[in-house]
Amino acid sequence: MQTVTLVLGAGFGILAITLGAFGAHAFKKIISADKLASFEVGVRYQMYSALVLLLIGFSCDFTLYSQRLAVYGIAIGTILFSFSIYLLSFSEYWKANLRFLGPITPLGGLLMIVGWASLLVSFL
Repeated sequence: MQTVTLVLGAGFGILAITLGAFGAHAFKKIISADKLASFEVGVRYQMYSALVLLLIGFSCDFTLYSQRLAVYGIAIGTILFSFSIYLLSFSEYWKANLRFLGPITPLGGLLMIVGWASLLVSFL
């Protein structure tokens, strides 16, 4: 579990830095300012998740269910939250109707909250 957590954290970090760089340079030429702002929110939350997954991976022994739930909640929540925002940010550019992703974003946010709350429980 430790290796998976550290790989997820590093992978999320690499992707967040890469997408952030594209957003700052290439994407601002093709998507509107409000869509770019949403895209940047996805990148920011993904980076927060990357950092906390690295911290969890280095500091937890995963004997507690709450520690494992923290990883699942944060990782799955980040995928749902950030990646739905990324896709929604490009929906106009792609001329695609991706409104069905709208409810996915708050579900991802809820899972991230569950992950953070589980982390708190593991500390207590």
